[in-house]
Parts: sequence; C-alpha cells; structure tokens
Amino acid sequence: MLHTHTTPASRRRRFREQLASGSLLRIPGAINPYSARLIQEHGFDAAYLSGAVLAADLGLPDIGLTTSTEIAARAQQVVRVTDLPVLIDADTGFGEPMNAARTLQLMEDAGLAGLHLEDQVNPKRCGHLDGKTVVPREDMVRRLRAVVDARRDPDFLLMARTDARAVEGLPAAIDRAKAYVDAGADAIFPEALADEAEFEAFRKALDVPLLANMTEFGKGRLLDTTTLENLGYNIALYPVTLFRLAMGAVEDGLRTLAAEGTQESLLPRMQTRSRLYEVLGYEDYNTFDSAVFDFTLPPGN
Repeated sequence: MLHTHTTPASRRRRFREQLASGSLLRIPGAINPYSARLIQEHGFDAAYLSGAVLAADLGLPDIGLTTSTEIAARAQQVVRVTDLPVLIDADTGFGEPMNAARTLQLMEDAGLAGLHLEDQVNPKRCGHLDGKTVVPREDMVRRLRAVVDARRDPDFLLMARTDARAVEGLPAAIDRAKAYVDAGADAIFPEALADEAEFEAFRKALDVPLLANMTEFGKGRLLDTTTLENLGYNIALYPVTLFRLAMGAVEDGLRTLAAEGTQESLLPRMQTRSRLYEVLGYEDYNTFDSAVFDFTLPPGN
C-alpha cells in the first residue's frame, strides 16, 4: 500500500549484485507507475524510464525538450510503487557538466538505482535516427567526471551511453567506451549496434556490464535473451515496448469506438475492473481504512 517495502539503498545494492551475477537482466520500460507495478508482478528484474517515452507522454519529440526536474518528478512517482531497481535515461545530463552533476543528485534523491548519460550534443535526438552528432570524447569525459564527483551513494549506478557507432564507426565507439570507463562509468550502453558481431566486439573489448538496447524499429534486429546471454551481455532493455503496445491499443480502440458507436466489442480486450482493483490493492486499502476509523480504545485511554 502507498509505498514500497524496500529502501533505495537496498535496491541499489541489489541492482549491483544482479549485474555482478553474470546473468542477463530483463528490463522493460515503464510507461507510468501503474505499469511499473505490472513489470514487477510479471517477474522482471528491474524497470526502466525511457527519455523518449517520458517526452512522448508529454506530447513532445525526443530531442532534449524535457528537463531534469520533470524526469525526476516522474521517477519519484514510479519508484514509490515498485520494489524493483529502476534505471533512468538522463539524456545528456541536461546541460554542461555542472548541470549533469545536479541531474545525478536529483535522480539519487528520487530513489533510482542508476542512470545513463549519453555523448550526443544537446539538443539530442533518438539514438536510432540518422543525423546524430556526438560531443568530443574529452567533453563527455568531463561530463562523467563531474557526475562521479557529485555522486553521494557509491552504489548508485552510473552508466555511459555512446552514440558514436553511427557517427564515427565501431572502433571509435569502443575507444570512447573505454575512456568513459576510465572516467568512472560503471557500465556501458552501446547504442544502435548493427549486428551480433558488433555486440560481440564490444563484449570482447570491455569487462564492465553492458546493456543491449532491444528497441523496436531501430538500426539492428531484435535479439532474443538466449542470444544476448551467449554474447555475454548483462541487460536486455525493452525501452519503448509497453508504450508502443499501449498506444497501438488506444488507437485501435478509438477507431472501433468511432466506427461502431459503442465499446461493446472491445470489452474482451480490456483489463477488467476486478483485475485493476487487484493490481492496485484495493482490499488492502479497505482493511487499512477500517483499522484506522473503526476501532475502540481500551479502557483508561
């Protein structure tokens, strides 16, 4: 009810332990707090907050228009309802190194388990679109060092994302990733790799946890968990899957409602009222409410 049963510190330690276990973590992107509850209930290892999803939820494209305080506020709402570790997309840090440092502390305060910063210029764009531009490697290193210095909880995970594969080529992207680890990054997110050979090349070059972005309609094909495990990856990320499914269902529903004048034919596809109440824990709230308002004080009190 109302809150989680664990602390941010315990979830951060758990996330570190999971990454060190050698097993592949499956991390879907949450749309909102409710979907984070469902991610936990269905047995996933952690939840993710995508910058693209947060922007789209506000009716904005993923080009750096959101702010650090906006995403921290949404993060706090999500973290409140799940005992899973939550990783967030912090874009470029929302400004210069000092802004990135503030962003990290905002995300710590929100209760997240970690964040990733990318090496694109600001304004950025979706990692699977053409026309990206990356900052000089030295600029990203300064950004990371500022964030490392600002971190107060050593268990808070700092992941560096490089978008250099599409701009400078694979060898340059690997060199950048090595420099980012040297600057203090705990893990690496190589964005928009083309095929399994490129995933393998990153794994051979680095001995830190690696994230595989399995976003739909992107530059590379979707790899299953067995393949990613065999490649030695630590995280399989599904950042926009739930958002795309949900919005596809919304559009189908609107078309049906407009055409038929009733939602009757849509009922079998809907989550039922009883299931909604089950996820939200209505019964627990009712029990708690009765315990507060329907009690009798013992004699003498």
